[in-house]
Amino acid sequence: MEIKEAIQRAKENDQKAFNYLLDQFWDVVYGFQLKRIENENDAEDITIQTFSKAFDKIGTYDTRYKFKTWLITISKNIHIDLLRKEKNSIGQIVSNDDDTVYQVLDESPSPEDKLITEQHLAKLLRDIKKLKPHYQEVINLRYFQELSYKEISQELDESINNVKVKLLRAKKLLAEIIQEK
Repeated sequence: MEIKEAIQRAKENDQKAFNYLLDQFWDVVYGFQLKRIENENDAEDITIQTFSKAFDKIGTYDTRYKFKTWLITISKNIHIDLLRKEKNSIGQIVSNDDDTVYQVLDESPSPEDKLITEQHLAKLLRDIKKLKPHYQEVINLRYFQELSYKEISQELDESINNVKVKLLRAKKLLAEIIQEK
């Protein structure tokens, strides 16, 4: 399969095309983020978010540009957004002794965290049941059976990267279902 063909098939919601694009461009996006932030976990998280967003918006991709460039731009914007959120969540404490300013991370629960903790388990399970079966399964394995990405990968016979992207999509769809109410 060629890149152009995979993109076209992905626009038609072909899961194999998504997997092909993920396999082809994962290292490029991950390497880009790893150079920027020098933290493997954060680079991986941003890469997962990049592919999730790209696949959600694949219909808006303009073929006049290289797909790799489009992905890198999405990745860069996600990183910038995360930096802005992080900057906004940091408060300042001024010491009386020497006018030194300390920045302290605000670890209080965000509104999203509060919303999630307020959800009752039965209601959450009903909402999960509204997802497609493969999303239900990945959420069940990760959050109820508490399996690692590697264990889920083995259970579903899929790559770890596919599991991560599928889980991110499932969480995003579940959040939309919860917010609709």
